[in-house]
Amino acid sequence: MEKLPQIIIHDKIYDLHGLKVMLDSDLATLYAVETKRINEAVKNNPEKFPEDFYFELTKEEFEVLRSKISTTKFSKTRTLPKVFTEQGVYMLATVLKSKVATDVTINIMRTFTKLREFALTYKDIVIELKNLKEDLKLNQNQTTQNTEHIKTAFELLSQILEDTKKTDNKVMGFRIEKMKKMEN
Repeated sequence: MEKLPQIIIHDKIYDLHGLKVMLDSDLATLYAVETKRINEAVKNNPEKFPEDFYFELTKEEFEVLRSKISTTKFSKTRTLPKVFTEQGVYMLATVLKSKVATDVTINIMRTFTKLREFALTYKDIVIELKNLKEDLKLNQNQTTQNTEHIKTAFELLSQILEDTKKTDNKVMGFRIEKMKKMEN
């Protein structure tokens, strides 16, 4: 089987319960089997499908998902769909044992890996942006403090200059007359 475009698989991965999951009907389409074959595989192998590998959607989740997906494939659905995590998708391939299931699962695993890499990269970028934002706040506070210190320094210098102008020139510096008197 030729490699499936990742975009096709990516469009069939949903975020539910904070997990990346795939619908039983989408997997059935990709594996070229009926959805009931997917559900039979789960029913006949319960030890291979713990609750963190798959779960059934609630009515509310199903309605939300149905509203997000613009397709009529749910019109025939009599039961609530099952969704599979990455581990559940892999386990399905081992239970279905077909060449198509193996090839498709390899492509799905690659897509999950790409999504995870993207998420990690995105997370790193977000952390870096937050750090930059904090640095900017600190620098802005430091700049404000420095500006206040510079203003104070200029005010003091201005005051010294004013005081110097008011002071008698003879008072400033060494007085030669006093020095000569002190020597005598």
